[in-house]
Amino acid sequence: MSAAPETLAIRPPAVWLRFARALWRTATANAAMMTGIALFLAVVIVAIGAPVFAEVDPLDQDLLARLVPPSPGHWLGTDAFGRDIWARIAYGARISLVIGLVAVGIAMVIGSALGILSGYMGGWVDQAISQATNILLAFPSLILGLMVVAFLGPSVPNLIAAISLATIPQFIRVSRAPTIALRERDFIQACRALGFSPLRIMVRHILPNIWPEILVMGSLWLATAIRVEASLAFIGLGVKPPTPTWGGMIREGFEQILNSVYLALFPSLAILVVVLALNMIGDGLRDALDPRLKESKR
Repeated sequence: MSAAPETLAIRPPAVWLRFARALWRTATANAAMMTGIALFLAVVIVAIGAPVFAEVDPLDQDLLARLVPPSPGHWLGTDAFGRDIWARIAYGARISLVIGLVAVGIAMVIGSALGILSGYMGGWVDQAISQATNILLAFPSLILGLMVVAFLGPSVPNLIAAISLATIPQFIRVSRAPTIALRERDFIQACRALGFSPLRIMVRHILPNIWPEILVMGSLWLATAIRVEASLAFIGLGVKPPTPTWGGMIREGFEQILNSVYLALFPSLAILVVVLALNMIGDGLRDALDPRLKESKR
């Protein structure tokens, strides 16, 4: 009597546990990654606790205190309407992080699913998805986002949709290539021989093995998503004022750049800190994923 296919299932390698251990070792030994994590967590904490860290309402106007330079009463000064810049940066972090995280999360799910499907199925499915990916990749991320937002109108959902559409092709590429390599591995062939469905093979046996690459790409493209959102806000296609956004603040400060340079400087530094932190985290994740790269840096 032969055993049931379920009892003969080939379990995928414990990549989750191995990656977690490698990530912990890399983080504790990599000062740059630890710095990136600390900076990013600091920004997240400020965004979540904005009412605590910034007691002033970011929309409150005080025309008698307009264009006040940094002072004890206003840490980072005030803008042309007398609004506190520190409060607007703290609350603006919410917009940037929410749009970036949601957009990259959607792109990660859709792009990874399409990439795995394309790499595993091959044939006309692979050709159709690959050609659509090539068309989207022909447009720079900012230009594609600009086209979508200009067509749909500036709002948070439309910004998320635009950035997601610009990011999906990257996740298709990063998940398709390793899937093609994995589909010929012995444990995948064994799963096919045991009669497992393609959906089960892709979800339970291929996805856990390529998840680290997807995670690295996600951390790097989160930085790009925040930059794209700020760029769209700078050219007037972001969240409508007076809602505080970093890109919108830079645009408002640009009009006073000769008299009050700090208006554009401080939100620019906020974007710099987040992008730098995410790139440090992404480099650390890449080291944890590829031990050979880590050894070559020594």
